[in-house]
This record gives sequence, structure tokens and C-alpha cells, in this order.
Amino acid sequence: MEKRGDRKLLVAIYHPQAARADRLRDAIETAGCRAQILPPQVNGLRPWVDCCFDLLLINPFLDWQEPFEFVRLMRSVAGRRPLIVVSDRDSLDDRMVALGAGADDVVGWTGNLPEVLARIASLLRRSRIAAGQLGAGELRIDLIDRRVERAGRLIRLPLREFDLLANLARLPNRPVSRAALLKAVWRLDFDPGTNRVEVHMSRLRAKIDRDFAWPMLRTVKGQGYTLRSRPD
Repeated sequence: MEKRGDRKLLVAIYHPQAARADRLRDAIETAGCRAQILPPQVNGLRPWVDCCFDLLLINPFLDWQEPFEFVRLMRSVAGRRPLIVVSDRDSLDDRMVALGAGADDVVGWTGNLPEVLARIASLLRRSRIAAGQLGAGELRIDLIDRRVERAGRLIRLPLREFDLLANLARLPNRPVSRAALLKAVWRLDFDPGTNRVEVHMSRLRAKIDRDFAWPMLRTVKGQGYTLRSRPD
């Protein structure tokens, strides 16, 4: 399976039977991805929402929840990221329920791990070339879901800071002038004489660079700001 940027892709797994969740995780990691088993959703969805996965794999058919509604809920959690449903039986009814609720793919997997891995790889390839994705090194930006991740960590940004980052990410490793940012983010064709760019860049730095090994956001004297895709 492929890498995205400088990291292995992460598959998040939910299966209500721990032994089968472990089996899926081991097979996915052997195939070259990272895998993370998600906790039961009865204690809240925050670990699911904050997990920086590239693909969500679930089995909704062996738990207390109604499968159709559960798949619909997981569709909202996954957003534009791929959602694959696995069933422990070869059931046309299961496939129709999952596809009707919004899954990208469904497969009966017991005894058929090679097909599951092939379908995961196919969905990851398709999502990699999907429109609306920006990336620079360990940073990933989804322009439609307005979601930012760095090194697998979710970063929450308000509107202006998100727009600043997205504009810098369109030209990674190249300086973007203050005037260009004023025009792109605030729709201003003139310098208002305020420090609004500097203030928002300071806030953005605190979220993108704090607690990480190296700073991605740099000031280039006399030229503006740049987003670095790797350390110097």
C-alpha cells in the first residue's frame, strides 16, 4: 500500500469482536499501512472524530446498533475519507444496507483477507487523487471538510487561520507576500496599515508548530511567509 507524503497511511478499524479486530489490524499493518482499533462508540465519538485516519473500516452487523443508522453515522465521521464496511458473512442484504447508507465499498471478509486488503488499497489510491486535498510533508489539509492534520494529529483552526494556511500550502517552500495574503484571505487590494496578517500568523504558528519537532511556518525577511515541507 502507498504512503501519503512522509507517513504511512492510517486505517481506523471498528469491529465489535476484539479477536477479529486484531486480525484485521495485523493484516493491514503487514500490508504496509498503520492500523488503529477504535473503541466502542457507546462512550462517545470523540476518539473517532479526532482520529486522523485515511480510511475507516467498520463492521456494523454484530453489535447493538441498527446497521443502516450506524453506517450513516460513520459516513458523517469519515467525511470525504473512504468508508469500507466488512461483514462476517457473505450476505447480499448486508451489502445493500451498507451501500444504501453511504459506504464506499462492502466486502464479506471472513477467510478472504486478500480481497479486503485489495479493496482498501483501491480506495486509498482513489482518495489520494481526489480533488480538494492539499499537502506539504507531514501536513494534510482537506479544503472541503476544512480539516487540518499534522503528523497524524488533528489541528482545529478558525476560518482566517485555515485560509492563511491553505494559501501557503498551495505554494509550499516558496514565500508568499503579505500583500498576496491580504488579497487572498481578506479580499483587500491595499494595505490597511494594520498588523492583522502578523497577528493571525502568530496564532497559526502556535497551533501548527507548537509541540512539534521543527517549525513549518517561517518568515522570509522582505518576502513574506513560507510553509516548509521538511526541516532544513
